[in-house]
Amino acid sequence: MEAKIVWLFVFVILYWAYCIFWGIKAALSARTASDYFIAGRSLSLWVFVLAATATSFSGWTFMGHPGLEYRDGFPYAYASFYAITIPFTGVMFLKRQWMLSKRFGFVTPGEMLSTYTGGDAIRLLVVLVALCFSIPYLGLQLRASGFLFNVLTDDLLSVDVGMWLLSAVVFIYVASGGLRAVAYVDTLQCVLLMAGITMIGIITLSFVGGWSELNQAIAALAELDTNRTPDGYSHYIAVPGVIQFVASGPQAVGGAWTGMMVLTYMFALMGIHSAPAFSMWAFSNKSPEPFAPQQVWASSFGIGLILFFFTAMQGMGGHFLGADLAFMEAYPELTNNVLGAGLAGKDLMESAGKQGMLVPQLIGLMGDTAPWLVGLLAVCALAAMQSTGAAYMSTAGGMLTRDLLKHFVIPDASHATQKLWGRIGVLIIVLAALVVASTSRDALVLLGGLAVAFGFQMWPSLIAVCYWPWLTRQGLTIGLALGIIAVIFTETFGATIAGWFGAELPWGRWPLTMHSAFWGIFFNLGAAIIISAMTQNDADREHRMTFHNFLREHASLPEEKRSLIPRAWIITLVWFFFGIGPGCVIGNTIFGDPNNAADWVFGIPSIWAWQILWWVLGCYMMWFLAYKMEMSTVPTREVEALVDDIGDLGEGKARLDLDAPGN
Repeated sequence: MEAKIVWLFVFVILYWAYCIFWGIKAALSARTASDYFIAGRSLSLWVFVLAATATSFSGWTFMGHPGLEYRDGFPYAYASFYAITIPFTGVMFLKRQWMLSKRFGFVTPGEMLSTYTGGDAIRLLVVLVALCFSIPYLGLQLRASGFLFNVLTDDLLSVDVGMWLLSAVVFIYVASGGLRAVAYVDTLQCVLLMAGITMIGIITLSFVGGWSELNQAIAALAELDTNRTPDGYSHYIAVPGVIQFVASGPQAVGGAWTGMMVLTYMFALMGIHSAPAFSMWAFSNKSPEPFAPQQVWASSFGIGLILFFFTAMQGMGGHFLGADLAFMEAYPELTNNVLGAGLAGKDLMESAGKQGMLVPQLIGLMGDTAPWLVGLLAVCALAAMQSTGAAYMSTAGGMLTRDLLKHFVIPDASHATQKLWGRIGVLIIVLAALVVASTSRDALVLLGGLAVAFGFQMWPSLIAVCYWPWLTRQGLTIGLALGIIAVIFTETFGATIAGWFGAELPWGRWPLTMHSAFWGIFFNLGAAIIISAMTQNDADREHRMTFHNFLREHASLPEEKRSLIPRAWIITLVWFFFGIGPGCVIGNTIFGDPNNAADWVFGIPSIWAWQILWWVLGCYMMWFLAYKMEMSTVPTREVEALVDDIGDLGEGKARLDLDAPGN
């Protein structure tokens, strides 16, 4: 057996031992339902900072992101701005959700929204969103982990065997210890994720030959490229316009990553922090104190730094290490063909895994010189893939138990019963994800494309409970349902459904090069506003104002800072327009002609320099909102709980106290 495979199993066993240790430890301390489902509202600052960061940036960041940069170049690299847009959603909603959960004892977002609107339909839709997010997302992560081990063990473990084996360990520690186990394992996973991406980037740069050699090769790649934007630039280093009035498939000239595609794709990724799972992460904290450092420093700055530099090195550098046969033939003097053996002389895009093969091949570069590093980097990738999956397993299991079983079937369920069914819920979700991943890779990819767009459909409901009291139960419920339908039928999965009935969708996937998340929110929020205007009711509004009066007393900006509100709006809108929206096309040429490397002001493509500039400005925006505008800081007025957790005293008691005079 090769040394790298031995080291791989050594590091995996050590990592598994750590995971199972926390599963057992957390299980022993989980005495109540809230202990199990939301860690007893007791997560400390640094545990949440690291755990939430690991959950936000999954194995797709580690394994898939560099490969797509390889395929689509720097226009796709605008996706790296999700280091800012994902926690932007957290800035908008997490603090206020935590305050409501602390005040009224909510354990799941379904409980919060059902109590707020006074109806159960939205509770069921929230569970549906959670499942539609969790099962395909988890399936993608588990299959990717099996694929990684298949490549790194030289087919010793098949993809399916590796996937089922690795998922068994995740199930053990998640089902045993609940969200507390997930959080403490995620702290290590966050460190491994960040260290792994950084190390692979450095390895790639060293094999390319250094920074100047990398940019010299990028210029040559752009010159060789035959896929040109409407302005005549290489699709690797220029956005192909603001919008294209076609579907985002082969018809798009110069690639699908227009300014509007980038913006709406960021909408989709904002769905990660608005997904029901992250509401439960918010509920699990002692206080909002960890929110700002996680959103500003760990995510926007830390992950952003890694993505805009080290991931870019991996994605673009792969072309110059033997993965791109056309480039190697045209520029042998700029190619270090170290990937040729691993790819059996094939072009990366002709290999079995296509762009997904890039990161495993880069990891394998150290097999001869440092086999122990191959094992360590493999565990870094494994940790990245399991970090998100574990969180969604735990929270979705909690929602199945709390929002379905306890609410509709066993209202007086004991803590032991709830924990038992929580574990059964985790098992159901894992098995569903594994079955889909094992039996139909095509279905998995189709469903996976829906996941984050579904999460973004929670925005109107969260806006309502946190900010806008005039959105009604009917508006929010119908809007959420329409949003889910719109997402489905602007994705490939919708075309597949239409095909079952012999029909064809005329608009294709992502019409007008705008992501399905946009079309979902267009119908979702539009319907919520229109229907709410027609269904206003004084009694219902008075009930909703119980929440909003409390938030106004505890979360409003101090009078001396209210003059900053217009500035916050301007900073945010300008950043979204120029950083990740239509204005990003300026970045194609502002720092040099893409077709003339000698004209590049900073020695790198203009688009890359533009992205780095707006990443820095995005970090400032996040600091301004989270700290200066106090959207993620500890409230100056202490939040007093009306009741203990719903899980402890029962839903009826919580609602009775909520509607009592004076509350």
